[in-house]
Amino acid sequence: MTQSMTKLAFAAVSRNYFNMPVWVGVDQGFFRDEGIELAVELHESVDEVSNRLYDGRVQLAYGITEHVILDSESGGQSEIIGGNVNRLPFSLVAGKDIDGFEDMRGKVVGVSSLEAGSSSLVMRLFEAHGLHHPADYTIRAVGPILSRWEKLQNGEISAGLQGAPLNYIAADAGYPTLADPRVDFPDFQFTSLHVLSPWAAANHELAVRFMRAFLRAHEWFYANKEGAAEIAMRETGVERRYVDRAWEEYVGSEIFPRDGDASDAAVQALIEISGLIRALPNRTKTHAADYINRTYLREAQASRLHDSRESRRA
Repeated sequence: MTQSMTKLAFAAVSRNYFNMPVWVGVDQGFFRDEGIELAVELHESVDEVSNRLYDGRVQLAYGITEHVILDSESGGQSEIIGGNVNRLPFSLVAGKDIDGFEDMRGKVVGVSSLEAGSSSLVMRLFEAHGLHHPADYTIRAVGPILSRWEKLQNGEISAGLQGAPLNYIAADAGYPTLADPRVDFPDFQFTSLHVLSPWAAANHELAVRFMRAFLRAHEWFYANKEGAAEIAMRETGVERRYVDRAWEEYVGSEIFPRDGDASDAAVQALIEISGLIRALPNRTKTHAADYINRTYLREAQASRLHDSRESRRA
């Protein structure tokens, strides 16, 4: 008897390598195994991804973690139910006419959104080298990684965070790296898996099934360099040598969480760095873990462990 399929819509940002776990889940049929037909939408605006979740056009999203915290503190219903980019896979890449931070005076730094934690991260990096915003340089929202790379090449911006594998491509093309943020900030929850809490509560069993597939996708990614390369080349359009380097960095530094979970330490680092979060007058939640609902992940982990034990007995 054919299993009936439940359609779900999932929003993510651009053709970023960040999206690999969900692309793996679709490609390998893990969501279909759970009775889920997952439609992945890609948008160039990080704000559009969050907005589509808030108004119900999608049920799940890989979104900017800072958005959930700000939404929650303003009375919103979004919550984190899993991890994504738990450590920073970025380099701060500059134009070919820039030799160091001092050359960035009066120049423009491109960011994905003024309301993303990466903007505060950029400010921290510049402050460490004696440059302060907005007196010494300008920050401009120009979109995600692919957009920043395009605008760096055509001179619209003079620097921006570039994520693997585009940072490798930039370096090989002669663009200088000003800083590696992960050196100073080893844990930083840049993006995570988000839902609206009423939807997840009303579709509890479905949310657990999604997380079962989500877990399988992470396990498969870590175990399959060759297969991951094929998916990454198809979905991002990046050539083999660069997607291989990206896989090696993501696996070696555990940028994606092996267990699919968000990181308390990484969310706390975001809270401490984000100017927008620090500016909130009275936060209602005092701990990073307060923004993470691990109910569905824990149930998915328990059910997969049970399935594994039953399989060994058979």
